[in-house]
Amino acid sequence: MAQRGVQLDRETFSCSICVDLLKDPVTVPCGHSYCMNCVKTHWDEEDKKGIHSCPQCRKTFKTRPLLVKNTMLAALVEKMKKTGLQAAPADHCYAGPEDVACDVCTGRKLKAIKSCLVCLVSYCEKHLQPHYDVAQLKKHKLVDPSEKLQENVCSRHDEVMKIFCRTDQQIICYLCLMDEHKGHETVPAEAERTEKQKELEGTRQQIQQRIQDREHDVKLLQQEVEAIDGSADKAVEDSEKIFSELIRLIQKRSSDVKQQLRSQQEAEVSRVRELQGKLKQEISELKRKDTELEQLSHTEDHSQFLHSYPSLSALSESTHSSSIKARPLRYFEDVTAAVSETRDKLQDILREQWTNVSLAVSEVDVLLPEPEPKTRADFLKYSREITLDPNTAYMYLLLSEENRKATLMKQQQSYSSHPDRFTAWWQVLSRESLTGRCYWEVEWRGRGLEIAIAYKNISREGKSYECAFGFNDKSWSLRCDTKSYMLRYSKVQTPVSGPLSSRVGVYLDHRAGVLSFYSVSDTMTLLHRVQTTFTQPLHAGLQFFHYLFSYPGGGDTAELIQPTD
Repeated sequence: MAQRGVQLDRETFSCSICVDLLKDPVTVPCGHSYCMNCVKTHWDEEDKKGIHSCPQCRKTFKTRPLLVKNTMLAALVEKMKKTGLQAAPADHCYAGPEDVACDVCTGRKLKAIKSCLVCLVSYCEKHLQPHYDVAQLKKHKLVDPSEKLQENVCSRHDEVMKIFCRTDQQIICYLCLMDEHKGHETVPAEAERTEKQKELEGTRQQIQQRIQDREHDVKLLQQEVEAIDGSADKAVEDSEKIFSELIRLIQKRSSDVKQQLRSQQEAEVSRVRELQGKLKQEISELKRKDTELEQLSHTEDHSQFLHSYPSLSALSESTHSSSIKARPLRYFEDVTAAVSETRDKLQDILREQWTNVSLAVSEVDVLLPEPEPKTRADFLKYSREITLDPNTAYMYLLLSEENRKATLMKQQQSYSSHPDRFTAWWQVLSRESLTGRCYWEVEWRGRGLEIAIAYKNISREGKSYECAFGFNDKSWSLRCDTKSYMLRYSKVQTPVSGPLSSRVGVYLDHRAGVLSFYSVSDTMTLLHRVQTTFTQPLHAGLQFFHYLFSYPGGGDTAELIQPTD
């Protein structure tokens, strides 16, 4: 029972933020008490939101309360410490085989909660306390418990290694600097860590991009498998119907064609499956590598970081899959055509032209890409008339020209309330959903425009970036102004170079995952091409610059145009 009472007292005098005994206790206006540093850190984070609240009862305060140490509570905590508040630790506080043990404890050692990079010693909570109380010890660098502290000590001079020699690419101590590394290019280990951290982030970005690319390739290959199976099944069905009309003379050939189709189908699917397997294996390896690098990026031990980084940052050679693109759904249709011809020319096929059937099956190539438009005439084949949806238009946009043109107004328009309307962003979406291959152009006038495509389920209510074109994973946007272009997607901004023009062409191949923007004048110039996977039908979008209301006269316009020549 006494033990239970001690435990209750410990909970009473513990900070609910760090779940440890109160240190420099303070009491906030609602009556709850915390460590001074804990509640300061909590409110520092809330400063960004403009509010301050109690972490326990969530009561908010109009202004940030002034914190004063509760001397009575502090004295009480100290007294309770001396009278048994910190009773003998439970078994789970002792160091096990996989734990870092306190280097100061005698007898059965407690778990270390911190390691000191200056002392090169690991401490339990009790023995760490001087590092919080003694002025000189407060300056020491504390990190999570580590068993590799001795790797920070120079084996030759028995000194802590805090310097990085860039000439020899190794950690050294200050005595090494005066000896065999004299005259070398050296920097503090912390500075080198900062540089390597930047490289690490770049490597992680490469890994993440490769993961995204490989996952996209895997999806394309799965589509290939499904398309091959569907097309082959259809070809087999048609072939069997045709051959059934040729009675006994053609039955044997029908069986041969079916077998050949299935054999070719199996071979093609097997080839695709093999590549798909390699890509999945590469994805797994990249994810593992990314996880290791992420863990390394969070270590506070500079020496351990620099020791481990070279081996972890090396990337294996990528599986080559640049030729993998979205395919048409045609694979074995030529077989059906060839078999149909055999029905009309039975004798010739049986004697002379049988090779036509075999050739049609063997020449199936599931990786031939469907050609993209190259000339303006090619693009115009996919020209699409698109209109703007009044139910999505921001209240200060006027639609005209049969809802193809949007004009920025200073006066609010008389639109009715609608759940699809953008309430805070100066945007509008098209009425039509876009799939397949589409091409349209946007003519704009004024200080600038965002030309976008977006999924229909993009958010509409409020000022959140979830509603803004290009600032989420549901929309892509090309920012156009009188000086430059900028592509935006999921808050990532990519500068785009190219000739400035007040007319921009947009080409979409939904199935292939291709989105391209073109500067249109006397010629068409590609500005930027996006290769991704679209999971839903898309809508064209327009967004006017947000500072335009300060522009005298307003009147900026944008019009969706269906080009015909």
